Amino acid sequence: MVCLVSMCWSVSPSPWTGRIAVCGWSHAHKRCSPLGDSCLYRPWPVACQPCTRPARALCSGTRAPTDDTSCAEETDMPPKPAVSLAAVAGRRQATLELAQRLEQEGFSGIYCPSFGDGMGLCEALALSTHEIPFGTSIANIYTRHPADYAQTAALIHELSRGRFRFGIGISHGPTYERLGLTVGKPLSDIRRFVHAFRAGAGQAGELPPVVLATLRQKMLQLAGELGQGAVWANAARAHMPRSLQHLSAEKRHDPAFFLGNMVPTCIDDDKAAAAAVNRRTLSSYVRLPNYQNYWIEAGFEEEMQAIRQTIANKEDDKIPGLMSERWLQQVTLYGSAAEVREGIAAWYETGINTLIVVPSSTRGGQLVAFQELIEALR
Repeated sequence: MVCLVSMCWSVSPSPWTGRIAVCGWSHAHKRCSPLGDSCLYRPWPVACQPCTRPARALCSGTRAPTDDTSCAEETDMPPKPAVSLAAVAGRRQATLELAQRLEQEGFSGIYCPSFGDGMGLCEALALSTHEIPFGTSIANIYTRHPADYAQTAALIHELSRGRFRFGIGISHGPTYERLGLTVGKPLSDIRRFVHAFRAGAGQAGELPPVVLATLRQKMLQLAGELGQGAVWANAARAHMPRSLQHLSAEKRHDPAFFLGNMVPTCIDDDKAAAAAVNRRTLSSYVRLPNYQNYWIEAGFEEEMQAIRQTIANKEDDKIPGLMSERWLQQVTLYGSAAEVREGIAAWYETGINTLIVVPSSTRGGQLVAFQELIEALR
């Protein structure tokens, strides 16, 4: 027997100014408090147990009451975000223990980047967690044959009982050079990969939803055509509503269509120190032409053109000073815990349904950053 948690909103412009309600006993009998016209159902089962946690904990979708009525039926809080999690050599067991804690704390997902073997970590998550959704964000389409990916993806999908999303993308030029890869045109390569991946279902078994990494119009439209979702990294918050217009209204409002963004995050009352950390995090991204073009489209032409000129002049030490405050405020979250919470809420007003926080810290590494995030969102 399973319970489901649904997220419901009123007819106000922002979906997250509404309320969170607990649904009934099974996938076949979804209910929603009569709070508005729409409900966004989270498609993962959760174990039914006594509802003893405060309303805010229910926002994550990881706890539900034991009877037909909800405890703490309503709250104005947005859900806890998902997180980006990588397995670093020497700390892989600690990474799994952290994932279990993130599940217990009510975070809404775990998404694994390609470094640190994201697919391998997802396989481990399928066996070490029970409720939390997870996936790759992203797996590089050029490093494995699609039929081989299909075998692993189907395995993870089955072992996790449908909690896994297969996020894929083309990566970037420096990766191709480092690995000696020969690549074609991104849109054509993604299309061929997805078709070949799905052709493997006959032998591999049922496949997970496919989520495409995107930045701009054409790849986003391809995600709407071929995929079950789209994920950005380092998107500009004010530009997101405009980006989403490249999807059909049906996709934008389909709760099963994944719309996510990975956002670098640093929590510190010393806002300048936190900003400096995020600038370091993005220092390699601002050198990439794809990202430069996206941020120009998003309204940061002055910053990107200055960075391009600086790179051409081989004056890389000047780049951090060109990563402006107005740009940083749009593409990252930083500052006090309250400021980061406000930023998370603001992101959910853009039209995405999954915010993936990528935590860093002014005081230490990944484990310290996650502890700060957990404490900030309790």
